[in-house]
Amino acid sequence: MQSHEIALITDSCADLSADWAQRYPIYTIPYTITFSDGSFQDGVDLTAADVYRRQVTEMPKTSLPSGAVVLDTFRRIREDGYTRAIAVMLSSGLSGCYQMTRLMAQDCEDVEIAVFDSVSGSLGQGAIVLELARLIEEGRSWEQMLELTPRLIRQTHVFFSVDTLEYLQRGGRIGKITAMAGTALGIKPILAFDRQTGGLTSIHKVRGRAAAMKKLVQDAVSHLEPGKRYNIMWAHGGTPEEGQHIAEMLRAAAPAFEREFWGEIDGTLASYVGPHLLGAAVQLLDDDM
Repeated sequence: MQSHEIALITDSCADLSADWAQRYPIYTIPYTITFSDGSFQDGVDLTAADVYRRQVTEMPKTSLPSGAVVLDTFRRIREDGYTRAIAVMLSSGLSGCYQMTRLMAQDCEDVEIAVFDSVSGSLGQGAIVLELARLIEEGRSWEQMLELTPRLIRQTHVFFSVDTLEYLQRGGRIGKITAMAGTALGIKPILAFDRQTGGLTSIHKVRGRAAAMKKLVQDAVSHLEPGKRYNIMWAHGGTPEEGQHIAEMLRAAAPAFEREFWGEIDGTLASYVGPHLLGAAVQLLDDDM
């Protein structure tokens, strides 16, 4: 039996590094990415770098994790000695993984599983999982975790910028005319998760990469509250130098952070947005967290 009986479940869109995932009892369920020569598991046998290289000539298709993979994850959790688990999945506005996991968890007899919609993705989703891991490590009870998780989700604020609208257009997420106009004008949309629908929505449109990076950080730190503890997060899609620049800007704008989380965009999200996505976020912490 483990010293802490609560495990954590998430999916490959949480963008957790191997180091983070191995440090805590986190079980990651991979999405499926399909090209003409076969299907691959995100983060297992296909990386975001592979997607960037291949999507120049072919748009991949993504699909939910298989039911067998989800059931195998539940089995491994049970065999590792855990009796309870909290699952935090990619926003239901982007994927059916939350709903599928929730339904399958209801039939899991050996492990009690509480499934939550992150209303987020990438660094936001991952930061929620990692902060929950810290709380579990501190010895919080199952009842406390069930109460703290929704608050942590509500208090995680994530913003993204894509370098080009081309891949969103090729994937059918925006119109061709919109993509052409945006590209011609050098428009960089700032995206956030809609709290009502769970989908991504454009909240700003700025011209140029430098302006987009500045606006990302401004939007993130605008959610900080005086006297309230917080974490900062950043992510990149195949552009580590710019990711480091975002990190430096975040640290300068919000220097009193408690923890800093970072990650590289996964293959599933990379399939939709293409290379060079950047993300910045903050996560507010209540006094009892």
